[in-house]
Amino acid sequence: MPTKSAKPRPQSPEDDLAFMRSIVEGGWRPPLTLAICYLAGGLLYGLQCLFHVGQATGLIRWPDLANLAFVAGITAAFLVILTWAILRDRRDGPPNRGPLAARTLSAAFSATGMANAAVLIVFGVGAVRDQDFAIWLYYASIVFALQAAAWYMAWTLKRKGWMLATALGGWATAVALGLLVREPLWYLGVCTVALFALFAMPGWIMFRDARAASTGG
Repeated sequence: MPTKSAKPRPQSPEDDLAFMRSIVEGGWRPPLTLAICYLAGGLLYGLQCLFHVGQATGLIRWPDLANLAFVAGITAAFLVILTWAILRDRRDGPPNRGPLAARTLSAAFSATGMANAAVLIVFGVGAVRDQDFAIWLYYASIVFALQAAAWYMAWTLKRKGWMLATALGGWATAVALGLLVREPLWYLGVCTVALFALFAMPGWIMFRDARAASTGG
């Protein structure tokens, strides 16, 4: 007489919860490229903002060619570091991240980058067309708002306090910069602090985590 096969045990709500928790809370190693983008971008462009603060207050009085060379050098240095980071990521292969959290976070930051590119074109063209540099200054406000949205999504997945702090700081910075467009010294001061605190600092945290994961620490 054939024996009946045992029925599989139905999953309990606790099993489902444990499964979802393993997906969301699984090990997440930030891509080195993302970490370098934030760390190098925050440090370099924060330094550039400090330079402009010095110009606005009269502490820095360089010839026009020297000013241009400094600003161009900042961007060139960032591109060199970014290229190195991309090549390093390709050599090391895809990072070991939780499937759902990894895809969601990667999509959030990729979408933010695409939106940044579109906004860059819109505000750049608008500033040139209307001959009003203040239009261009609104671009930074939108960038911080988009970053705040991405970091808030990251916080909802990972529940790390520094991610929520970065999101809230980005939101406050976006509002402040939008209101201070006609106040250049205050605008530069807020932008300088925000670049160091909301780009360089998160970049350092992600860089540390990426290095620790790659070395098995």
